[in-house]
Amino acid sequence: MSDLERAVAAWSAQDPDPDTRAALERLLTAAAGGDRAAADELADAFAGRLQFGTAGLRGALGPGPNRMNRVLVGQAAAGLATYLIDQGLAGGRVIVGFDARHKSDAFARDTAQIMAGAGFEALITPGPLPTPVVAFGIRHFGCVAGVVVTASHNPPQDNGYKVYLGDGSQIVPPADAEIADRIEEITKHELSDVPRSPDYRTLGNDLVEAYLDRIATLVPPAAPRELSWAYTPLHGVGAAVVEQAVARAGFAAAAVVDAQAAPDPDFPTVSFPNPEEPGAIDLALALGRELEADLVIANDPDADRCAVAAPIDGTWRMLRGDELGALLGDDALRRGVHGTYACSVVSSTLLGTMARAYDQPFATTLTGFKWIGRVPGLAFGYEEAIGYCVDPAAVPDKDGISTLVAVLRLAAELKAAGSTLAERLDAIERTYGVHATGQWAVRVDDLSIITDAMARLRSGPPSHLAGEPVEVTDLALGSPDLPPTDGILLAGAAVRVVVRPSGTEPKLKCYLEARRSLAESREDLTVSRVAAAQVLDRLRSAIATALGLISD
Repeated sequence: MSDLERAVAAWSAQDPDPDTRAALERLLTAAAGGDRAAADELADAFAGRLQFGTAGLRGALGPGPNRMNRVLVGQAAAGLATYLIDQGLAGGRVIVGFDARHKSDAFARDTAQIMAGAGFEALITPGPLPTPVVAFGIRHFGCVAGVVVTASHNPPQDNGYKVYLGDGSQIVPPADAEIADRIEEITKHELSDVPRSPDYRTLGNDLVEAYLDRIATLVPPAAPRELSWAYTPLHGVGAAVVEQAVARAGFAAAAVVDAQAAPDPDFPTVSFPNPEEPGAIDLALALGRELEADLVIANDPDADRCAVAAPIDGTWRMLRGDELGALLGDDALRRGVHGTYACSVVSSTLLGTMARAYDQPFATTLTGFKWIGRVPGLAFGYEEAIGYCVDPAAVPDKDGISTLVAVLRLAAELKAAGSTLAERLDAIERTYGVHATGQWAVRVDDLSIITDAMARLRSGPPSHLAGEPVEVTDLALGSPDLPPTDGILLAGAAVRVVVRPSGTEPKLKCYLEARRSLAESREDLTVSRVAAAQVLDRLRSAIATALGLISD
């Protein structure tokens, strides 16, 4: 018997899921019959193991240690339980939530059973819920940890496992490595040896009600509320809670895209269920135009991200993540919200400029809300990938629902004053100068392409970008302000580029910024924006050449 055959037999023997056992049997039969694709799939499924890290687990569903399945999730849950016990948290509460993806409910039940079997007071949501509602529940119920089974905006064949600790924030080093070590120990034993218990508690409506009560406090009683808007949850789990949150906050209900309103794990109307992907919000934009709405809002499938589209210069378009971050940050500063303002290193420098103008502290973090949510005294935080934290005291994580309500409040206030989101963006750039941002990403099938490109850039970084001298910082070396991460920063007086591999997808991402002077921006905003856009194009071309890749 070959090593692969032994691994397959051992895996199948401990797999509690008849679906993945049957899938494995089909692969074996097809591979034995000469099906090359089946043989390759089988080999890849057992070639390694999905690694547990700061993003928890995320990958394609299927049998084998290199796929998301009940064996892998059971081992992760047992490893997490051991870690919590070792931290002196035995017997504490652990909340488990899940989205509507394939197998999410089964993964959540397995986790709750294993947590209960390890002596924890396990709480499980009564059905699929948005990720930020579960994150809110960690502090609300005084939990020592939380788990959300979700792959967020990944393709339909994926699922994931996101872990939070008792402070309500996602795990960061060294907790991720310590949990991974416990998981590795668990894999040396049969999954059937892990204790389970049916004595977990299924929550009622109290979690959602408490979350909605908190949402309602984000809009003052006397605030304007007249607004017309369209909404899509992109086949995710956001619609029901959004509808209640909007009503609780006193706004009129949205016109919802019917074809995307109900949760559907196959995401039939979109190629990728991510509002940032081309075409993802086309149906919502069409509805907004038809109704002549003031704005369009989209959540990603687990509703922790929020995208906003509006008429800009006579044309409907989605605001870039940095644009909405600037609007929300500016709004908080105008309202006198004190504390630290923060965004990730790949986001625009504009928020820092605005915070300093209001004498408020500012922090730059690594990418991800596992870092932003942990900033001491956080007042507002965002990352350019349409993630925003507008109520860190309740949810120190990105929350697409509270952000949606905050956007409605801001848009309604502007409308009552005879203004718009577009006009507020103009005012921000006339106050601080144009900060144009963009992104160029390369999706690969072979991850070595990303490794080679990063090595090429490190060994021979450009000294100039778009005709401007740049200073090169290897983020992998760390600094007093940032822990080490695989990324490279190239910064000049008016340009900035950050290059990094994606943490959740097989992509190399390049984040670009071109700034224009305040004097130029005030003199002619349109000309300044055109000039900045031209610099962004030059940055894309230059960084693609430096990486040895082809620019789209």
